[in-house]
Amino acid sequence: MEAMTASAQASHLAQLNVATLRHPLDDPRVAPFVEMLDPVNAAADGAPGFVWRLVEEGAEDATGLRPAGEDVIVNLTVWQTQEALWDFTYRSGHLEVMRRRREWFERHVEAHLVLWWIPAGHLPTVGEALERLADLRAHGPSPRAFTFASAYTAAEAAAPSGSAAGAD
Repeated sequence: MEAMTASAQASHLAQLNVATLRHPLDDPRVAPFVEMLDPVNAAADGAPGFVWRLVEEGAEDATGLRPAGEDVIVNLTVWQTQEALWDFTYRSGHLEVMRRRREWFERHVEAHLVLWWIPAGHLPTVGEALERLADLRAHGPSPRAFTFASAYTAAEAAAPSGSAAGAD
């Protein structure tokens, strides 16, 4: 039990969400979203349990990065716990963005959010994050790639699976 607790504490939660813009970011119809970016990102940066977020070099956010498609923006963050991410997402000023997202973003027919556990201190790459999203879309929730509704603990994610674990 002691080792499990220690390994769970040595894990952080990574999250990626993707959103397909209805209009270009410089379109006046998207202006209210763009105006909320800085305050919401500042709130995230100061939120309890926040560890890191992806930003484009020389920019304040990652909206200029388009690794998932020309009109798809990505948000990649790391949190100390799932509770910390949940609290920021649903119990802060971020909720206003969530409530209005249909004004700015297309409705996704497949998963647009993925969560996964990483070793504390590891910063996930966009490629790693997109691979986790693809895993969730292809195979459904698992300890490798899950959602708030289908969450796994860090201990479950660290447990050896029946696959290639211990193949060395």
